[in-house]
Amino acid sequence: MALNPYSDLPAERFWRKAVASVAPFAVDPRPRTDFAISRDDRVATGGSCFAQRVAQALRAAGFNYYVTEAAPDGVGPAEAEARQFGLFTARYGNLYLSRQFPQLFDRAFGLFEPELKAWQREDGRFVDPFRPTVEPAGFESPEAVIAAREGHFASVRRMFETLDVFVITLGLTEGFRCRSDGAALPLAPGVAGGTFDRDHYEFVNVTAGEVAADLRGLLDRLWSVNPSARVIVTVSPVPIIATYLPQHVMIANNYSKSVLRAGAGEACAIADPRLVYFPSYDLVASNVNAGRYYDDDQRSINDAGVRHVMRCFLSTFAPDHARPAVARSAADSAAEFEGTAGVICDEEQIERSVA
Repeated sequence: MALNPYSDLPAERFWRKAVASVAPFAVDPRPRTDFAISRDDRVATGGSCFAQRVAQALRAAGFNYYVTEAAPDGVGPAEAEARQFGLFTARYGNLYLSRQFPQLFDRAFGLFEPELKAWQREDGRFVDPFRPTVEPAGFESPEAVIAAREGHFASVRRMFETLDVFVITLGLTEGFRCRSDGAALPLAPGVAGGTFDRDHYEFVNVTAGEVAADLRGLLDRLWSVNPSARVIVTVSPVPIIATYLPQHVMIANNYSKSVLRAGAGEACAIADPRLVYFPSYDLVASNVNAGRYYDDDQRSINDAGVRHVMRCFLSTFAPDHARPAVARSAADSAAEFEGTAGVICDEEQIERSVA
């Protein structure tokens, strides 16, 4: 008989055994779950820019990264990358706010049509406010923006209806939405198109309860059209690039990541075998690693951090295929990810817009 509630707990429940006595690169907080991904499963991703790292790692590991909106015939690799074909499963761009996930579903299935249709840029071209960077050349008219959504939404519907696994990466709590109907935006008006008008747009900083509600809303919608779909929820370890709040950006970032982590945990506490939280944020941002998984800017995740995350990811969801990545020097890692990662982070438009 146990002497107290902690007497018979496994080693992973104790900091001294699972963290303090383990080398930082070997810390393994992966969830204990029967959730598995096969080589044939159609794995979709959506979320912040860190979700693109997950997609790259899945491809490199030989998994079936699912793309429903591929580049048209005749579009070369460089143009396809610039126009964000294959960056995510469909060409919806970065989904930073949790509210964007259920709204993407609703817009694709005709359940929600925002009043906002298009933004005009300073060069006179137009962009889609809900994915403002997917067409670098922009559109010639608002009508062209609307017409382009038809094929895009068909790809989004196909993704939700046919994916096997959906990896969601939560990125931000701060953002902007339309006052009239609550339509959530990936970027503030005026950053990559449009004009910031306080009569039409409002700043939001969501709570953990709102994050959990948004995730559960997405799950209900997804499982209504694809009952067998499995979902992995993660939180991006990449710090926010700027805050609209009147406080130091580090304080705002700590709030944002804490809220996202709490909301993700709350949403995943429903004990459904189709749903699991994976600790990307916990692995990279933990004090255990003393910042060694960040580059000099203290924001970009280096190769060592990504490899640690993916070792745990594969050990969790595909143990038969998990293998350690080849070690590289810190200099090689930085060069690789600065030069060839191909990660598109819409949030960086904020800094460019005020430079």
